[in-house]
Amino acid sequence: MITDSHKQTILAVDDTPENLDVLRGILVPDYLVKAATNGKTALKIAENQAPDLILLDVMMPEMDGYEVCRHLKANPATARIPVIFVTAMTDVQDEQRGFDAGAVDYIPKPIQPAIVQARVQTHLALADQQRTCEMVVHRRTAELEESQKAAIYMLGEAGHFNDTNTGVHIWRMAAYSAALARAVNWSVDQATQLELAAPMHDTGKIGIPDAILKGSHKLPPDEWDIMKTHTTIGHSILKQSNSPLFQMAADIALCHHEKWGGNGYPQGLAGEAIPESARIVALADVFDALTTRRPYKEAWSTNNAVDSIQQESGRHFEPRLVEAFLDIQSEILELKEEWDAKEEA
Repeated sequence: MITDSHKQTILAVDDTPENLDVLRGILVPDYLVKAATNGKTALKIAENQAPDLILLDVMMPEMDGYEVCRHLKANPATARIPVIFVTAMTDVQDEQRGFDAGAVDYIPKPIQPAIVQARVQTHLALADQQRTCEMVVHRRTAELEESQKAAIYMLGEAGHFNDTNTGVHIWRMAAYSAALARAVNWSVDQATQLELAAPMHDTGKIGIPDAILKGSHKLPPDEWDIMKTHTTIGHSILKQSNSPLFQMAADIALCHHEKWGGNGYPQGLAGEAIPESARIVALADVFDALTTRRPYKEAWSTNNAVDSIQQESGRHFEPRLVEAFLDIQSEILELKEEWDAKEEA
């Protein structure tokens, strides 16, 4: 015997109590039945108690069934509850209006017990199947996202595998990049994608010889030319994927050493010809490099680093991004403290 706690719940809505009594008589042996005699009460019950299915009369005073159904479908808390209209209005136009409002089926009045039981059972089963499918899709999507993140982390680490002096640089500058993107009105989703793409900016360093990558001296012109190729190497690796995330990462890898004034590398791009993602990462990358200790230099104070970035406005960095960076200095410094603490730990 199925206990009440394990029974599915049906909300029956009709302004005529006798009709509700008939529906209870048909459904109570197998389902928990809740009742409402008007649309407003039905909406409250649906939102607070989340029934598994709603049987809804069309012709009701104040708020008819069509309006109730539209409200249900507009509310995220109730939008997924299947609604079946129970009505004497069975013309094709009436049925179409109900389906347009979001109903899944019609039961004509006067109601027949066998039809009610069959329709309710069918649509509850369909709803269960849909929930199961959505759970599977959600789980597989989550697994795919985790795999993608793992690939990102590996590519980010690979770019610095032989560069032992950068610490958590790639993760810290990625956090700066996301904060700066949000400051210039990127959506949360876009900024999150940038935060995932940014750590791969130096992926191409995997193709740079150790003697150059680990050198603590100023590189001579021939070695500097080799070092510059990490941009094109990274781009050639990352562009293999057609996903928006890796396409963004490829753009960043190629262009994060371009300068607003046009004297960067590898292409000498200027202004808005440089992808905005790369412009953002370039500023975040330089700020983090300046404020981090390296074998060839001590860490700059944040004030000196900020002054340097201001001086490079219009030359190295886009002025709009410099202004936004200055506006969110407090957030940037909080992120720096968080990542510095992680690095020390």
